[in-house]
Amino acid sequence: MKLEKPRDLILPTSVFGFAATPDGGRLYAACLDGQIFEVDPASGVRTAFAEKHRSYATGCVLLPDRQTLISAGYDGALIWHDVESKRAIRQVQAHQFWSRQMALSPGGDLVASVTGQYLAGGDKYEPAAESEPSVKIYDTDSGDLVQTFSHLPPALSVTFSADARYLAAANLMGEVRVWDVAGGRQVAQFASADFTCWGIIKSPHYVGGIYGLAFAPDGQSLLCCGMGPMTDPMAANGKMTWQRWAWRETPAKMLGQIHDGESGSGLMETLAYTPDGSAFLMAGRQAQGTWTAALFSASDGRLITSLDTKSRVTRAQFSTDGKMLYLSATHGQGPREKDSKKWPECGRIHIVPLTTAEAPPAPTATPQPKA
Repeated sequence: MKLEKPRDLILPTSVFGFAATPDGGRLYAACLDGQIFEVDPASGVRTAFAEKHRSYATGCVLLPDRQTLISAGYDGALIWHDVESKRAIRQVQAHQFWSRQMALSPGGDLVASVTGQYLAGGDKYEPAAESEPSVKIYDTDSGDLVQTFSHLPPALSVTFSADARYLAAANLMGEVRVWDVAGGRQVAQFASADFTCWGIIKSPHYVGGIYGLAFAPDGQSLLCCGMGPMTDPMAANGKMTWQRWAWRETPAKMLGQIHDGESGSGLMETLAYTPDGSAFLMAGRQAQGTWTAALFSASDGRLITSLDTKSRVTRAQFSTDGKMLYLSATHGQGPREKDSKKWPECGRIHIVPLTTAEAPPAPTATPQPKA
């Protein structure tokens, strides 16, 4: 497999959330200015939805009927949008603080959102306990709250298993919790110190966290991604890293992690399995190195192929046929010139063809001399 040179679609501000129709015929972007857009990938024409979030829009999911889009933002709200009219049809105040990430169940009947503010809980600056449930699940049809779960804030990432039976969420401290959705009970908990560290530059605090989570297609393991401990926490120069955990075991067991020499430094923010489950993608931002998005073998974790998008990648999604990869991103921020007040259009959707290497031709048989 190979990630080919991408074709870029441009949006006004950074794209933090992304969704697409299964065939890639329509793309949806949740942006820094709170705006939600529908984008035609053929022409690049973008159409704004009528209702904006009051702060950053951090995510969006498209329901299977393709008629409803749900978005989330730093205003703590979930907004249901009618795709055809582009008008809001429901708004739920899900959190008192930011909705940091959202996830749609595979069947589309549930949507989860995670929140949490990092406030020092003691003289060691460990996070204080949550002031509201850090994880909430809503019914996508009615908008009703279905389940709430507790986590040590801030919770940064969330994902459903392929059968929608389990939900996992991870936080700043590298701690992962897994719940049985229907039963409403926690079934697993583990932590990795490799995703967080203590910083004293400018102010004492913890930094890092698990920004991306993904269940393996068979549900037996969990992938986590983020950034390793940093020599300078304000420079975001920790190792670009992933780990895979057997979450069902007691205690949970780490099955593998990124191999030495296959990454640089920077924060990895998103994970996605290929539709056939043979590989997974990890992507994010780069401080030093040669790539911002890379495919790894699901069997042995080895790097297969990589791509430098020259951007900060925030979300990744494969087309259902596995031939296309969509990456939402931001490319630079702020005026191009020192005295300019004009901000460049820094939002990006990278459309990346994914090709499979052809098998080498079979060797021609060598004629044998007659006896």
